[in-house]
Amino acid sequence: MKRNIKQWFADQMSATVKKPLPILSFPAVQLMGISVRQLVSDSSLQARAMKLVAETVDTAASVSFMDLSVEAECFGSNVKYSDDEVPTVVGGIVYSEEDALALKIPEAGAGRTKLYLEAVAEALKVIEDRPVFAGSIGPFSLAGRLMEVSEALINCYDEPGMVHITMEKATRFITEYILEYKKLGADGVVIAEPLTGLLSPDLAAKFSAPYVKMIVDAVQDDNFAVIYHNCGNNTLLMTEEILSCGAMAYHFGNAISMAEMLEKIPAGIPVMGNVNPAGVIKDGTLEDVRKATLDLLETCSKYPNFIISSGCDIPPMSPWENIHAFFDTVKEYYER
Repeated sequence: MKRNIKQWFADQMSATVKKPLPILSFPAVQLMGISVRQLVSDSSLQARAMKLVAETVDTAASVSFMDLSVEAECFGSNVKYSDDEVPTVVGGIVYSEEDALALKIPEAGAGRTKLYLEAVAEALKVIEDRPVFAGSIGPFSLAGRLMEVSEALINCYDEPGMVHITMEKATRFITEYILEYKKLGADGVVIAEPLTGLLSPDLAAKFSAPYVKMIVDAVQDDNFAVIYHNCGNNTLLMTEEILSCGAMAYHFGNAISMAEMLEKIPAGIPVMGNVNPAGVIKDGTLEDVRKATLDLLETCSKYPNFIISSGCDIPPMSPWENIHAFFDTVKEYYER
């Protein structure tokens, strides 16, 4: 279903009763009786999981899987799989400028990106009552996995040329990958750029924001949104750099005060977040979930552009009782 997603976001912001938009997909493994390892290896299971989540809870939109190992694996990175946790990248493959120059850019659809594209294509056929957003890693976060996270941060100072070469290749690949999602009919993409949140504003302006903007300029229009996600500690310090990317909407993690962030962002730009997905939704009690959700709503619902969400991807083994408590609390708050 073709929809004007820019207008859809405007409608969400103007609504008196707002549906939550958490990054919720992986906990479907519990409902399906399968492992995370099985889920990330099968496009049909992924589409079924997205549909099942849409049937189970009243989300504003359906969001695909935040698996930040997929794109790095396409470049040749080693990935560790688990039955209960999201896959992670192990080690790096770019340690010098020569390595960066030799790095081959894979085609969109290489490796497991093919499965994720197929999954969204299938999900679009069975989820028609709400937007469907795909997922992708951001360019600096991808470069960080190719170089190893700690080394990437050091390289911004010591080997900036190597970082830029890697960033350029990461950006080209991510752009083509997202364009494939757009061709399939997805309503947008959540770009996860958490590693940028560890940079200073100056470094974010050099090594992340311009590359994210290249992607946004290449893929975003009224019918296809880029939702920029960053759950780093320094995001409040780099609001100007983040906004320069030009994304249609922004999503922030629980490391920051959402109220402080909302003060910094223009009222016409949707801002989502930031109930703690691990510490509260996964590991908290029902009362913890209710309190965190209610506190956030009471603090932030006065901002028309605020849409409540999880602070990041809700972990696979999060209790569904807690997930339902999150949705029930939001519903109760707006009904009240």
